[in-house]
Amino acid sequence: MRIVDTHQHLWDLDHLELSWNKEEPKLNRSFLMTDYLEAIHGLGIEQSVFVEADVDEPWMLDEARFVLKLADAKDNPVSGVVAAARPEKDDFRDYLEKIAGHPALKGIRRILHTQPDAAGQGGTFIENVGSLGSYGLSFDLCVLARQLPIAIDLVRQCPHTNFILDHCGVPQVKEKALDPWRDHLRQISPFPNVACKISGLVAYADPERWSANDLRPYVEHCIESFGWDRVMFGSDWPVCTISSSLKKWVETLFLLTQSESEENRKKLFYENATRIYRLS
Repeated sequence: MRIVDTHQHLWDLDHLELSWNKEEPKLNRSFLMTDYLEAIHGLGIEQSVFVEADVDEPWMLDEARFVLKLADAKDNPVSGVVAAARPEKDDFRDYLEKIAGHPALKGIRRILHTQPDAAGQGGTFIENVGSLGSYGLSFDLCVLARQLPIAIDLVRQCPHTNFILDHCGVPQVKEKALDPWRDHLRQISPFPNVACKISGLVAYADPERWSANDLRPYVEHCIESFGWDRVMFGSDWPVCTISSSLKKWVETLFLLTQSESEENRKKLFYENATRIYRLS
């Protein structure tokens, strides 16, 4: 089956700095395009969306420009880019003007799960995220499960911006916690401008003992909540390698959806991604 990977990262520690990965030995090295191509070999992944890797702030623009050039090169799968930005800052739009207009730029992300809850609730943040629709850009929501009410409030106040909920809303898979995550998914999914990535789950599972059945209730609830037209596969590579190879995660999601129709599986694995991220 054809696949669009809506959530892949790259980082070259010779040229960028990431403070967060120093706490995770498996990720504290460079992950380059050659590594990604090796990881996806034979899986049918034809296109990918690069999502910013939470580089340290002084390197945000360098990261965005580097990956936009990758997308221009056409010798790799990158077809779309979700760049880092700081919507909480007054100079957000000045920064955005430096990269806006590139055809491969599809959206913006500001990771909130590492920030104080107030970061996503300020007036400047909400106003700037609400302006993204005028640029033709979406906003990737990356929040902890307990922060989903903040995401719901943000979506409510930004009706003209399209949102993509990363990593199923980051449920506590290892702890097998389903509530109140399930209820919050039911609250955010009715907004028609929100889609959900089926991604990240293996990184939040028990790295030594997870199974497909550990992930099943989370996958099934996301699909039940959002429907087959607003869910998309994402690898979260290389973060997924904390617990799984990219290949094993793809095979697991195939297994979990094997009883579904071919039409619905096509939506999950590539059709929705092409539409929602506006890929050529």
